[in-house]
Amino acid sequence: MKRKIILDLAVTLDGFIEGKNGEVDWCVMDPEMGFVDFLNQIDTILYGRKSYDLWGQYSPDLDHADADKELWSLVHSKHKYVFSKTHKGTDHKAIYINDNILEEVMNLKNKPGKDIWLYGGASLITTFIQLGLVDEFRLSVHPVILGEGKPLFVDIKQRLNLQLVNTRTFSSGVVNLIYHWNEK
Repeated sequence: MKRKIILDLAVTLDGFIEGKNGEVDWCVMDPEMGFVDFLNQIDTILYGRKSYDLWGQYSPDLDHADADKELWSLVHSKHKYVFSKTHKGTDHKAIYINDNILEEVMNLKNKPGKDIWLYGGASLITTFIQLGLVDEFRLSVHPVILGEGKPLFVDIKQRLNLQLVNTRTFSSGVVNLIYHWNEK
């Protein structure tokens, strides 16, 4: 069975993935939400260059909780691919993909392994949707309205009919929605 590409994101009720200054302080990280279980389901993370620069090598401060450090250690144990038009080659932490996205991603999907997390950012998400590469949308809708910021979906040109396969509600007010995209 082919590996799935899973878009897993936190989003505000009004559809933003970041505030207008890039803030994500509204994002709840509750152990009840099972993020560690999700991380154990994947072995690869796909980043856009800007997202990778911000989060691809992030390390919590020493005064952060041990759970945060363990979570980020688990994130950093995954294979990382960065999609960039400008940065070429590889570094010791990631492989860069500059072109032939469809071919490169299909090669990844056909390799043995666990599922693949499409981390983002927004333009990479758009590219993946336009190429028909997202198999599952896992959206954690947070109980906050920002009014402005970076929208989840940008420049989508075609309708996507999704099938809701699971919902979970958490005591924090976050609702997790899982959709499959069957039109391939």
